[in-house]
Amino acid sequence: MSAAKKIKIGVLTSGGDAQGMNAAVRAIVRTGITEGCEVYAIYEGYEGLIRGGDFIRKMDWDSVGGILHRGGTAIGTARSPGFRTREGLRQSVANLLIHGIDRLVVIGGDGSLRGAQEFREEWPGLLKELVEAGQLSKSVAARHPHLGIVGLVGSIDNDFSGTDMTIGADSALHRITEALDAITSTAASHQRTFVIEVMGRHCGYLALMGAIAGSADWVFIPENPPEDDDWPERMCEAMRAGRASGRRDSLIILAEGSRDRAGNAITADFIKHLIEERLGEDTRVTILGHVQRGGAPSAFDRWMSTLMGYTAARELIQAKPERDSQVIGIRENRVTMTPLLQCVAETRTVAEAIKAQEYERAMSLRGGSFTEAFRTLRTLVQSRPPQAGTAPRPLRLAILHAGGPAPGMNTAVRVAVRLGIDHGHTMLGVRHGFQGLIDGDVHEMDWMSVSGWATTGGAELGTNRKIPRGPEIYQLARRLEEFDINGILMIGGWTGYDICYKLHSERYNYPAFNIPMICLPATINNNLPGSELSIGSDTALNNIVDAIDRIKQSAVASRRCFVVEVMGRGCGYLALMSGLASGAERVYLPEEGVTLNDMQKDIDEMSYWFQHGKRLSLVIRNEKSNPIYTTSFMCSLFEEEGADLFEVRQSILGHLQQGGSPSPFDRIQATRLAVRCIDFLIDRALQGSADSAFIGYQDGRVQIIDLEEFPRRVDAEHARPKQQWWMDLRDLTRVLNQPPRELTD
Repeated sequence: MSAAKKIKIGVLTSGGDAQGMNAAVRAIVRTGITEGCEVYAIYEGYEGLIRGGDFIRKMDWDSVGGILHRGGTAIGTARSPGFRTREGLRQSVANLLIHGIDRLVVIGGDGSLRGAQEFREEWPGLLKELVEAGQLSKSVAARHPHLGIVGLVGSIDNDFSGTDMTIGADSALHRITEALDAITSTAASHQRTFVIEVMGRHCGYLALMGAIAGSADWVFIPENPPEDDDWPERMCEAMRAGRASGRRDSLIILAEGSRDRAGNAITADFIKHLIEERLGEDTRVTILGHVQRGGAPSAFDRWMSTLMGYTAARELIQAKPERDSQVIGIRENRVTMTPLLQCVAETRTVAEAIKAQEYERAMSLRGGSFTEAFRTLRTLVQSRPPQAGTAPRPLRLAILHAGGPAPGMNTAVRVAVRLGIDHGHTMLGVRHGFQGLIDGDVHEMDWMSVSGWATTGGAELGTNRKIPRGPEIYQLARRLEEFDINGILMIGGWTGYDICYKLHSERYNYPAFNIPMICLPATINNNLPGSELSIGSDTALNNIVDAIDRIKQSAVASRRCFVVEVMGRGCGYLALMSGLASGAERVYLPEEGVTLNDMQKDIDEMSYWFQHGKRLSLVIRNEKSNPIYTTSFMCSLFEEEGADLFEVRQSILGHLQQGGSPSPFDRIQATRLAVRCIDFLIDRALQGSADSAFIGYQDGRVQIIDLEEFPRRVDAEHARPKQQWWMDLRDLTRVLNQPPRELTD
């Protein structure tokens, strides 16, 4: 590409900062450089556009090194009243064209993106005014007749149409959940009620999802105020009933923009005084404030923002500047592009519906998953242990695990037990999986037996990977008859799916297996069919990324290559996504395998870049990527070939990937799927149906799939699904993490 025709791209962050903005900026800069463009960072948002000079800086590959894991925005953001003036807009155009920039990526919220669209619309007129004033030549104006705009939504509130998740929302939810977990322990110690205020002036996403993840007793959101005037009494009654059933802590989550149906603000202090006056309980208020914006981005915000930044840069490079402005979003883990004007209009419509007190419309505009989440939470907070005999035909439903432990398993059990009891059925817990069922290790679970389980990692019921064979199949059938079990919920991984399919296939030989069964995907490996993400995989990914952050801090002190081994068995999800989220230069996957030639090429690359000043190289290896070329073998090979140029260390992360409290996503997903599973079992059992299925979140909705489909959807030899959406992202690690050699040649 000749210098005269070289595309020049600007990138700025505007409005409130959000975790993940740095990952997007990094991806935009490096994608542009790889494609032969010049990329400029505009510091301090729109204010930097007006000021120009050193506020607009050309970026090189290393300019964005080391920012992937940092919170906030490395290029700054600021409020800019001047950008709303004609003079400010003219000066912005002049400053951009000094560098020949006529394509812009804007990362910000609703106001920032509306400002970008208005700037684009005014561009031709501004050019004309600058030419008439003698501040711009006609030839320069003629070369840049249009301003190309692409928007990325950076907002922790998750309040913008055109994307399922905005940059920073997942990380903010992490901060909220961490705070709720910490508050719960002190609240339980004193039998206190805590009122927690979270951000969200016009959007209740953080409050709603935080309430689900933190097992709150009540939630207030702008989109759906309390439906009647006696809501204070209903809320207090819920708190009172919780205490009566043995709960020592109470949590009420409040979005900062919450109001009642008359439009009056509902404040944290109002709720506090209400609880104290009506219940006489010691009540505390915690306003989380800007802590929700702080800290390192979650794994999701890193890889999602990286993917969106990469797509934004390529869109600006490939599309003509006169094309309508686009918003890069994400739906169902895939990148989407939607016209900016459409997104702005839809976002405004939600705010207008809330202002007009059209709450049903506001909820519907937020989307089906938002409405479903609110309905699920309302069911959970209203559920109370019913009186005996409330169900027309009480059922006995068993819950068990199979496969390795996964964070979020306990969350799913808690929801399933309490919903089942609420419907008037008997819930049976089976310890230690199918072997426990064979051994008769079955016990009835009551309301309080799952207290505190929502936030606990591991598997309180226990689990194992043993597959029943021969006479053990007969023993399973006998136990089902002995305990009069009418349905089975299996929460687990590949082993559990395999066993349930085996029992399903044996129905004609053993009549006891003619009961409904459903499999809920819970495994950190994310290797199950029918669901894009399994319970536990998000927590594991965050654990890996946290560990790699520490490894990189250690390694950068000297010239060092780290080979990090992660779990996953025959599925490369954890390796690939952690590589994308951590900035690894190379990822070895079982789907692709590893050859000696691959490793030799990687050694050559490492040596080249260490010779040119690199201090750290990060390689991530799936545990099953090659049975011969193990992590130890790779380290020895790299060490030998690296000689005195660099050191090599290995880090086998092991079971820390399975440990810890479940992430907000895993808690929310476990809740959503457990509700559907219990509904399925009750419906089928009452109908006398023996349907068996597995459940998952796919194509933007929860799907229940006939268990007969299991063998047709999997690569049984490698224990992974045939369709793996993440494999489409495998080339990104090299594009964004390995600079082109011509940058130094």
